[in-house]
Amino acid sequence: MRTLLLATTALFAAAPAIAATDSAAISGLGIRNIGSAQMSGRISTIAARQEKDGKTTVYAGAASGGIWKSEDGGTTFRPVFDKQPVQSIGALALDPTNPQVVWAGTGESWTRNSVSIGDGVYKSTDGGDSWTRVGLPTTERITKIIVHPRDGNTVYVCAPGKLWSDSADRGLYKTTDGGKTWSHILKPANLSTGCSGFDLDPSNPERILAGTWDFRRKGWTFRSGGDGPNAPSGSRMLESLDGGRSWRELNDGNTTGLPKQPWGRVEVKFAPSDPKRVYAFVENVRSALYVSEDGGKTFQERDRSQGMVWRPFYFGKLVVDPTNADRLFKMGYMVIASEDGGKSFASSGGASHADWHDVWINPNNPKHLIGGDDGGIWISTDGGSKWEHALNLPISQFYHVSVDDRDPYQVYGGLQDNSSWVGDQEYPGGISNSRWENLYGGDGFWVFSDPSDPDYAYAEYQGGAISRINRKTLQQRFIQPAAGYKEKLRWNWNTPIHLSPNEKGTLYIGSQYLFRTRDHGTTWDRISPDLTTNDPQKQKQEESGGITVDNSAAEMHTTIYSISESPKAAGQIWVGTDDGNVQLTRDGGANWTNVTRNLKLPPNSWISWVEASRHDPAVAYVAVDRHTTGDMAPYLFRTGDHGRTWKPLIGPKTAGVRGYAHVVKEDRVRPDMLFVGTELGLYASTDGGASWAQFKPNNFPDVAVRDIAVHDREDDLVLATHGRGIWVIDDVSPLRSLTADKMAAAATLLPSQQAVQQRIQGNGGWSEGNGVYSGENPPSGAVITYYQKARHVIGRMKLEVLDEKGNVVEELPASKRKGLNRVVWSMRTKPPVVPPAASLAFNSTQGQRILPGNYTVRLTKGGEVSTMPLVIGLDRRATFTAEDRAAQFAAAERVKGLFGRMTKVVMQINGARGMAAQIAAKPDATAAQKAEATAFSDKADAIRKKLVATKEGGAITGEERLREHMDQAYGLVTSTEERPTAYALARVDALERELAEVEAEWGALASAAMKRMQSAALAIGVEPFDLASVTLPEPVGGGSVRAVTEGLLGWRYVGAVKALKRTKAADRTE
Repeated sequence: MRTLLLATTALFAAAPAIAATDSAAISGLGIRNIGSAQMSGRISTIAARQEKDGKTTVYAGAASGGIWKSEDGGTTFRPVFDKQPVQSIGALALDPTNPQVVWAGTGESWTRNSVSIGDGVYKSTDGGDSWTRVGLPTTERITKIIVHPRDGNTVYVCAPGKLWSDSADRGLYKTTDGGKTWSHILKPANLSTGCSGFDLDPSNPERILAGTWDFRRKGWTFRSGGDGPNAPSGSRMLESLDGGRSWRELNDGNTTGLPKQPWGRVEVKFAPSDPKRVYAFVENVRSALYVSEDGGKTFQERDRSQGMVWRPFYFGKLVVDPTNADRLFKMGYMVIASEDGGKSFASSGGASHADWHDVWINPNNPKHLIGGDDGGIWISTDGGSKWEHALNLPISQFYHVSVDDRDPYQVYGGLQDNSSWVGDQEYPGGISNSRWENLYGGDGFWVFSDPSDPDYAYAEYQGGAISRINRKTLQQRFIQPAAGYKEKLRWNWNTPIHLSPNEKGTLYIGSQYLFRTRDHGTTWDRISPDLTTNDPQKQKQEESGGITVDNSAAEMHTTIYSISESPKAAGQIWVGTDDGNVQLTRDGGANWTNVTRNLKLPPNSWISWVEASRHDPAVAYVAVDRHTTGDMAPYLFRTGDHGRTWKPLIGPKTAGVRGYAHVVKEDRVRPDMLFVGTELGLYASTDGGASWAQFKPNNFPDVAVRDIAVHDREDDLVLATHGRGIWVIDDVSPLRSLTADKMAAAATLLPSQQAVQQRIQGNGGWSEGNGVYSGENPPSGAVITYYQKARHVIGRMKLEVLDEKGNVVEELPASKRKGLNRVVWSMRTKPPVVPPAASLAFNSTQGQRILPGNYTVRLTKGGEVSTMPLVIGLDRRATFTAEDRAAQFAAAERVKGLFGRMTKVVMQINGARGMAAQIAAKPDATAAQKAEATAFSDKADAIRKKLVATKEGGAITGEERLREHMDQAYGLVTSTEERPTAYALARVDALERELAEVEAEWGALASAAMKRMQSAALAIGVEPFDLASVTLPEPVGGGSVRAVTEGLLGWRYVGAVKALKRTKAADRTE
């Protein structure tokens, strides 16, 4: 169920005063994660420890998804870094002297084109529950941390440094006071060279071997080492014998066996069990593994297989078995392992994902391994032959997201190195991994449902490799436009695809040219000239890589990067390029205008997004990304005159916005309501960009928001995060009515215009164990939204729902936070009052749904009252009518009435038997009184046993009496919202007759014996029981069925009985 809190047209026509954007206000909308963990995402680093009780504690550092901790060896994980301002993790280290101390280096060092950024070193002293940043905020990325084996205050940090620009803040750092102060103990050769790896001699921690790495990435090229195989490079191998106070270089001139320089990435590692054994990977024109048997005095070249030397910038790590100096692992496309000291290697990845980055080896059991790659966490218990995937880490790195028009709608997206997927955003029982379907391959980017035929979808992988996919047969047809004679089409790694908002079935794709198809890719029209700068100096990708040539299309440049056709003017198309051009056609591509000069951008700017307004054809928005020049600030511009002039909305000095900008979206109703996704979160403006605030609910980290899809029917925002999967903000329409006058009130309800649907109750899902992630469904009731100027502290605050006659249907527990608040009303009546028995009445643990109709919400705070209408309607998919629902409701109420009668009889019997028991136990009672009391109690109990199950033994005893049969009849009526069947009503008739017979039998017994029993009680000083005093207890709420269903495995209840005793507030507050 969802509340469609759509502000009325009149509200905006009146142009109320616009309020400045407030973070507390927008964050109150809440957000939910729908996963998935099926594909997971890149793990950059792992730290683990086997505890004294045998359990394994694991810390997993995600490339852009924070730190996750497991205390059960990887069965379950929980995020522990979400409150920090960055989520890219490069290194983790555990203090060997204190198990509560954890160190984290932020900023991943596996420097692919989409890598995120960090802001220094963090330390936790409570096992990851809280963190403090302790230094090095401008290093940007960190690849390794080592804590001194005997002194937890001495810590070394290896910082490669900034990827896109020069910086002196790189190299090897050391603290001797637990992070209070830092010494820059190794300053590399130049401003593009940082620390690539280091290790402490296990036999003498004052001895350090370190590698430095000269590297740089630009938007169109990357180098590891110098600008070419023989160009100068700052990469070195160095040795310190005094804890880093002094260093000497190791090279081919003073160390036998090392290769000639120049070098690229350098990794060094001591064998923990034999310090004389040193492994070093050195990238150069003859990249190889080099091994020393004398502690680093001399080296020998060992393995230089493809698995060893491929892509050093992405696969640099060596891991040596702590118990066996001959056994080591090298990260690569697949992890490779050697059992003979590096002389030979074999693949050890089994059936795991590709692109490995780290392995932890259990020193107490070296066959126990935990590995991390681009597909998440993998666990092996046989030394690395076979691996089990951890399906509980929703750290997927989405580039883009889209939605379809199904009901409920589905979500589509492409991920870094993890293909293209479609999944549910709503499913009974939760959105499990199995609800996600793989559509394509490669690195996934844009994915769309074909609006002209929902049985088809478009998906692409890197370099514009687009296909049209039949979702029923899974057949794929490759439809990427082909180059002409002696022509090269330049396709960006993240090639844009755009669906026309004006013509169903029309699709655009961009290389340096814009292509259009109107027949599903059978033919393509080239509708533009080269729209880029066509700078030949940025088209030398075949030379990219530095020492090791690496041209995967990730550096393809001078390409179209963003496409947006105006929904208000067919054929008016905006295009943004990765080299800074913004181009516009207003006639379907016949003529183009380059409006870049009017933006006044500095060189090498990247147009990350162009967005045509949904309201005005003259309006467009442009997001500019300059992080590939080292400028991490966000930039956003707006034009109101087709690009002739531009107004900056966000810049380096804009308060409240962090991270370079990826995407901008305009609200479908209010043109002054904007949403921007950056590398460090989601930001919103409710005043046309005059002010901005971060969307920051408690459960949403500062993760990269790469794309935003707006679902027009539901008013949902769907976020593609690059590191934490897909998130949904359900119904953002309350923001539209959040005007200055509303925000000035102490508390005010935000009115609803459209009906709330009572969504059809479905069944789905199955128990998959604790080790599988499940995404969150939308709220299952009516969402009531209100705004508070300040947090409510003193006095009572009431939130009530009234029916058409003004009667209070229910009082809801009010949320008291400042800003927007949301409370969920279950839209259910109170459950039946069911007599106590030895078995659980499953169906009767909740009331039936209230009738559709007109209700009123009333909020009372400090004497001020705010009201709003709440219209409840049927599910738009329903095949039954309001009259059917009324019949179902009446039948349910009738059964509840029968339950009430039954409960009254049982309460009378229990009360009378209690009085009889006291008489029988009273010493003053005569033998005749005791005998009559006992006989009466036995007869009354026999009647009770006709009504309720009495055989003890658990929640489900198999014993069925009238109460249990009535519960089944109630389930027959309430299991569907359709008109009750004739047999269901006939069953109720039959049970009512049976109940009447029992009532008569009890009435006869009571009328004959109760007066004598009461007189006997008075005579011996026992308080007499009066049948007329029995009143039914108030029902306690209708949500406990959730506890029942959570504990069901098939039809067997395996949950805790105490879970069935939820409080009213717990049942009804979402």
